[in-house]
Amino acid sequence: MRTVATVADMRRVRRSLSGTLGFIPTMGALHAGHLSLVERARTECATVVASIFVNPLQFGPNEDFERYPRTPDRDAQALARAGVDVLFAPQRAEMYPPGAQFSVVPGSLATYLEGDRRPGFFTGVATVVLKLFNIVTPDVAYFGQKDAQQLAVVTRMVRDLDVPVRVAACPTVREPDGLALSSRNAYLDDAQRAAAPHLHAALVQIAHALEGGQRDVCAAVAQAEAALPPLKMDYLAVVDPAVFEPLRTAPGKAALLAVGAAFAGSTRLIDNVEVQTP
Repeated sequence: MRTVATVADMRRVRRSLSGTLGFIPTMGALHAGHLSLVERARTECATVVASIFVNPLQFGPNEDFERYPRTPDRDAQALARAGVDVLFAPQRAEMYPPGAQFSVVPGSLATYLEGDRRPGFFTGVATVVLKLFNIVTPDVAYFGQKDAQQLAVVTRMVRDLDVPVRVAACPTVREPDGLALSSRNAYLDDAQRAAAPHLHAALVQIAHALEGGQRDVCAAVAQAEAALPPLKMDYLAVVDPAVFEPLRTAPGKAALLAVGAAFAGSTRLIDNVEVQTP
C-alpha cells in the first residue's frame, strides 16, 4: 500500500492508475464496518483508495474533535491487510489552507434530526466529501448505511452538483447483540456498552409495529421509548429516506427508515432500521 499526504501527490498517483477506482473516505479509528467497505470495493474495482482525515468542519464547538480516537498506525496496517492500494492521509492545513472561505451548504435534507441536533455538521460533511472527490476522482465511493442521513446528503449532493461519482450504500455491520459498529463505541464503559443495544431494539420495535400495519408513527415511537432506558433519548423518528422529514403517519407500501439517536453517558449513538410498510 502506498501512503500519500498531499493533494499534489494524490493527484499524481491518480494519473498513474487505470481501471475503475473505488474510494472509501474515513476519519480513522477503523473497525470491521470500515473494512467491509474495503472488501466490497476490492471485489468491484481495479484500484481501491481510502482516506483518513478527522474533519474539523463536522465537529461543533462542544463536540469531541480533540479526543476523537486516532489510531493511524493501526489503521494503516488494517487497510493494507484488507487490500487498499493507496492511503490518502492529509493534515488539516493540506485540506483547509489558510484563508479558505468556501463550503458546500446542503438543502432541506440536512434540516431535520442530525442537522437540527448538530448545526453545521452536514455542511462540514458535504464540504470535505466534495473536496475528497475532487482530489481522488473516484468512479465509485462507498459509504455505510449506519449514517443514513449523511448517505442521503452525499447522494443528493452528487446528483445536484453533477459529480461524476457513483455512491454505493453498504449494509451496517453490527455486533451480535445488535449494536452498530462505530468508532465512538470505544468511549463506552462496560455498563454503557451493555445498554447501548437498546437503541437498536427500540428501532426494531418501531419497524415491527409499522410493518404489522400500524400507521400512527407517534404512537409507535412512544411505545418504543420504553425500550431505551438506561439510554437517554435524543430522538426517535420515522422518515422517507429521500426526504428525512419526520413522519406522523406511515404511508402504505413504502420503504421507510426508523432512525434514532441516544446517549450512553456522554457518548451519542445513532442507528437506523429499514421499514417496509404493507
